[in-house]
Amino acid sequence: QIMLLTDPEIESSLLISSDEGATYQKYRLNFYIQSLLFHPKQEDWILAYSQDQKLYSSAEFGRRWQLIQEGVVPNRFYWSVMGSHKEPDLVHLEARTVDGHSQYLTCRMQNCTEANRNKPFSGYIDPDSLIVQDDYVFVQLTSGGRPHYYVSYRRNAFAQMKLPKYALPKDMHVISTDENQVFAAVQEWNQNDTYNLYISDTRGVYFTLALENVQSSRGPEGNVMIDLYEVAGIKGMFLANKKIDNQVKTFITYNKGRDWRLLQAPDTDLRGDPVHCFLPYCSLHLHLKVSENPYTSGIIASRDTAPSIIVASGNIGSELSDSDISMFVSSDAGNTWRQIFEEEHSVLYLDQGGVLVAMKHTSLPIRHLWLSFDEGRSWSKYSFTSIPLFVDGVLGEPGEETLIMTVFGHFSHRSEWQLVKVDYKSIFDRRCAEEDYRSWQLHSQGEACIMGAKRVYKKRKSERKCMQGKYAGAMESEPCVCTEADFDCDYGYERHSNGQCLPAFWFNPSSLSKDCSLGQSYLNSTGYRKVVSNNCTDGVREQYTAKPQKCPGKAPRGLRIVTADGKLTAEQGHNVTLVVQLEEGDVQRTLIQVDFGDGIAVSYVNLSSMEDGIKHVYQNVGIFRVTVQVDNSLGSDSAVLYLHVTCPLEHVHLSLPFVTTKNKEVNATAVLWPSQVGTLTYVWWKGNNTEPLITLEGSISIKFLSEGMNTITVQVSAGNAILQDTKTIAVYEEFRSLRLSFSPNLDDYNPDIPEWRRDISRVIKRSLVEATGVPAQHILVAVLPGLPTAAELFVLPYQDPTGESRRSAEDLEQISELLVHKLNQNSVHFELKPGVQVLVHAAHLTAAPLVDLTPTHSGSAMLMLLSVVFVGLAVFVIYKFKRRVALPSPPSPSTQPGDSSLRLQRARHATPPSTPKQGSTGAHFAI
Repeated sequence: QIMLLTDPEIESSLLISSDEGATYQKYRLNFYIQSLLFHPKQEDWILAYSQDQKLYSSAEFGRRWQLIQEGVVPNRFYWSVMGSHKEPDLVHLEARTVDGHSQYLTCRMQNCTEANRNKPFSGYIDPDSLIVQDDYVFVQLTSGGRPHYYVSYRRNAFAQMKLPKYALPKDMHVISTDENQVFAAVQEWNQNDTYNLYISDTRGVYFTLALENVQSSRGPEGNVMIDLYEVAGIKGMFLANKKIDNQVKTFITYNKGRDWRLLQAPDTDLRGDPVHCFLPYCSLHLHLKVSENPYTSGIIASRDTAPSIIVASGNIGSELSDSDISMFVSSDAGNTWRQIFEEEHSVLYLDQGGVLVAMKHTSLPIRHLWLSFDEGRSWSKYSFTSIPLFVDGVLGEPGEETLIMTVFGHFSHRSEWQLVKVDYKSIFDRRCAEEDYRSWQLHSQGEACIMGAKRVYKKRKSERKCMQGKYAGAMESEPCVCTEADFDCDYGYERHSNGQCLPAFWFNPSSLSKDCSLGQSYLNSTGYRKVVSNNCTDGVREQYTAKPQKCPGKAPRGLRIVTADGKLTAEQGHNVTLVVQLEEGDVQRTLIQVDFGDGIAVSYVNLSSMEDGIKHVYQNVGIFRVTVQVDNSLGSDSAVLYLHVTCPLEHVHLSLPFVTTKNKEVNATAVLWPSQVGTLTYVWWKGNNTEPLITLEGSISIKFLSEGMNTITVQVSAGNAILQDTKTIAVYEEFRSLRLSFSPNLDDYNPDIPEWRRDISRVIKRSLVEATGVPAQHILVAVLPGLPTAAELFVLPYQDPTGESRRSAEDLEQISELLVHKLNQNSVHFELKPGVQVLVHAAHLTAAPLVDLTPTHSGSAMLMLLSVVFVGLAVFVIYKFKRRVALPSPPSPSTQPGDSSLRLQRARHATPPSTPKQGSTGAHFAI
């Protein structure tokens, strides 16, 4: 079957052939494919990832597609692994929620509805962190500024991965999950360009150090590349480049990192001259990068079907170098090496390693290649084209038994690609028989027991020139007697100079029994654990293996209570999961009492019943003191957690007077919706000041010393959210103000939202200008929140940019009288919508400022009200006796368009009374 994808800039289609390309059928797609993932077993099952982050599945080799999930993270979707799943059509994926969080989901490829999706990991995970590999699933969750890593083995419940206590990882990469064990590269807190290698137990939970300071680099796309190479065909064999005193050296291990050693350099060079290189001062160093391009070989290569042969580029000396690079080959699994070329070459394995093909790395056109039939000991030169070819890549036919390779390139920079098919079958006149092979025993510097077994391979005799068959790679294995070399240090233990594994300073061996109850038993570590996949038997196995031991009775100790995500915040009305952790104590015969601090408490009879945590919903916001008390017959312990319960802050409105006078304090108040959201921080900015004022209160007093327009900004920080609002306030020496009212029909169309109030304010101002001819610069209108609809009209002492033509107090008085006159004559009106006319009136002024009488205010507000009433009575007496009109002071409302429905206290500025002119009736402007 062949599938071709059309150019997405032209159309989105698939061309599918089921007869090796003889005929094709076109299938149009309603999405654009970015990548494809084929099932490892079912050849017709495909996952397609679209450019708009949607994942589709097909069970018919792309002929029909079905949407699985939207918002899928690139390259974070996987087929289930045969052996770990009974459902081969199960898909693992990482998807983003609407609010940007990532979560781990699983579902069936043809039935991925909301009801059928599962969430194996409760809660969110870090973006781009899901890895599904063999029997393991890995996710990452960052809390408290530190990443925490979780693993699921064979799809069981997730457990937190345990590194040495003070590793404090910044980054982690899973290198290998072969043989039921995890090999991971961890960058610790004090590392920048190196990583430490750790190896796990079978479940992938407990990790021990395998090698420190492995060199790393960045790939072409910024991805991290670890200088570690797993040798194919020999389990447990790795090569790594370690940084020592700013020098990078190559090390090899045959037992999964239990022991490492330097590589012995060749005895002679390519010309047969002796090489004077002595360990540990001089050794062979290899470049370990594997090519990501399938059409070019990397600078190191090995094959499962040729387990003893390793070909790599490198140099001889005290450290790895990018100059003086030669090609080297080992035909005994890294024990000895031979130099084969003085320049870099691409090397292909044909006939299961029976034939090695080498082609020079060069930017010049070539016509020759080199063949070796004796594992790189001797090489013959062959011509593969009559015209020199710029080689772009080389491909071997599928299958390691093949003797066909394809070279593709171009004759010139302007020519099309040329493909040259090279078939080496004619070189051999027969297939290999059993007598053409010899036995070869895997060893490490003469030690035959590797990973607890002696392994013998059959290799073709170097002098026999025949094509390999079924005997290639055949192996015999015999277990060895266990020795100390077959055991690594257990979790929490470190190997000392005498070879013993002793507890690290931070590790308490008795903590292994913390989940153990009196009457039960647990495995008491000896400080050693056998290397996973090691096949040794008897010997010291019994001595080094963990022993079952009765659980001791212990008083509770090291009690902690934390949230499952490690945060100290929870959201009102949502579940928060609390986890009780106990370092020591009998978990079965223990009474646990948890008080959530909101009047609710629960009790449990053992810790095992709380393994999934305690879920609780807080109905109110605030800071709650969560306490836990643990008691058993031997003692007790307690712990406290202060939990901040918040609700999302949706809106912030800055309440500020529209106009004020110089040298007068005004209140700026941040009004929140909802009003109770938890602990908040307020950041205030005045004008162009570069230094803000930071408070825990939502109100401040501000005084303006000069006239002009001033901006006030408040930012409110609530958890991870920061909202802000900005308002402008006009500052003048003096101004006039008047309350406006409207015909009742306006209330029917008032939704009481800021946007509507701003728009209506502009309409009223335009109507006043048209009715009176007063310049717009003198008028400011602000519709107030609430019903019935009301507004504040301000007459301002506008002056032109030159600073001249400033209006005097008499001018403002005349403008005020004109406005009142027009308002009293019903001359000011506007059309809200066709057929709906609204009249604007001058409202009657009260002699006292408006005060909020809601019970939430303190008694000081009532005292202020009484004081103002007495002032009002005094004004009335003055009026009676002096026969002068005491005009009220200008209102300085503390709300403006955009205010919430909360009624805030209003204060007015007292000024000397003025006498109204003859003919003025009705309402008056306040000065």
